[in-house]
Amino acid sequence: MIEIRGLSVAYSEQEGKRDAIANISLAVPKGTVCAVIGPSGCGKSTLLKTAAGILSPSSGEILLEGEPLSPKRQCIGFMPQSYGLLPWRTVEENIHLGQRIRGENGKAQTASAQEMMKRLGIVGLEHRFPRELSGGQQQRVALARVFLLQPDILLMDEPFSALDAISRETMQEVFLSLWHQLRITTILVTHYVEEALYLGNRIVLMGDSPGRIVEEIDNPLAGSSELRFAPEFFSKGRELRKKIRNLGEA
Repeated sequence: MIEIRGLSVAYSEQEGKRDAIANISLAVPKGTVCAVIGPSGCGKSTLLKTAAGILSPSSGEILLEGEPLSPKRQCIGFMPQSYGLLPWRTVEENIHLGQRIRGENGKAQTASAQEMMKRLGIVGLEHRFPRELSGGQQQRVALARVFLLQPDILLMDEPFSALDAISRETMQEVFLSLWHQLRITTILVTHYVEEALYLGNRIVLMGDSPGRIVEEIDNPLAGSSELRFAPEFFSKGRELRKKIRNLGEA
């Protein structure tokens, strides 16, 4: 369970401080995916970076199982838009990086990494560098690294946005297959309505000036490849788009 209570984050500007998000409260049940969506500039990434410990809140708190969330106490998996791969490290080194930072090394970790690489279809790329990979391959490396950590929570900031439509759908399927195995509590920021509907057990709609939660939606359509092409999926997508468009014009 992730609990966000009265969270506000302010940025310093020449004119003074500006609230990026204000008084956000949210509960994400354990073992679910929460998709956060809304117009550009509404604070989605700010919310995620604060949960990851990259930004400090001006007020409020974030709890994991009732304890203050902190990278020092819990294992937080964070996937930025750029995948977060070190360009001077090989695929193999990037995959093992999180484990090595945690002091994990040995045959068991190597075996689990090999198994994960097989599942993700990147065996044979171990000695390549990120610049030698396609966007989809880089994404698979990033997924391998974060799922090998088996983090307490997973925070994903528009992880598939740089991919073309076909690659994005493929990576959504890959993510779901890994997530169904480990059931890691996940907050996923996306600007794709279909992605939110397909991956999010719960959808959080945000508005701006400053960033705030407008609506929380339980989503029975999540994770079903059959329902993805059903009339209710497209109907819900149109409804969400209209709400986001209205927020952007407000």
